[in-house]
Amino acid sequence: MTAPTRHTSQETTHPRSPTAIQRRWLARGIAQAGGKLPLFDEHGRSISAQTIRSCIRKGWAEPWIHNPIKPDWLVCKLTPAGREALGRCRSQERLPDDASR
Repeated sequence: MTAPTRHTSQETTHPRSPTAIQRRWLARGIAQAGGKLPLFDEHGRSISAQTIRSCIRKGWAEPWIHNPIKPDWLVCKLTPAGREALGRCRSQERLPDDASR
């Protein structure tokens, strides 16, 4: 008999929030047509495949286009769940001047 899986209270109340690196990548898809996510960061470095695959597994991004010239590139787009996760992150982050409003 297998022991039941234990979950932290955070896991049972809502899906995990994206890490800072994941948030930065996902946020770049908000202003793009169709939610297209970049292959490279703002400094021209490749986005980590681990970051991309993790976001795909969590449903925040999904593969979009297969590139036959570069089949190893994961061209993805932001999903509605990804937009929702970013919205949750923004609502949880409080700026210092928010308390005075």
